[in-house]
Amino acid sequence: MPDLLPLEMLDRDAWADVAEVHGEHHWVSRLAELGLRTGCRLRVLQPGRPCLLQVVECRLCLPGDACGQILVRLISQPV
Repeated sequence: MPDLLPLEMLDRDAWADVAEVHGEHHWVSRLAELGLRTGCRLRVLQPGRPCLLQVVECRLCLPGDACGQILVRLISQPV
């Protein structure tokens, strides 16, 4: 799908919905436990390596290589 982007391509303050999370099963499961799963909404607080995200009311810091395994759909306005 052309509307999907890797998380690492988003700029600061960008909002997106998670479409797909790829990687080893234990990593995908751990991200889901932390709230980062398909269908969740996130905001990029600090792009780069590492990447700082806001997911619900939590902040998550992800290593740079993980950001390429998360595909998102950019949204213009948070709901």
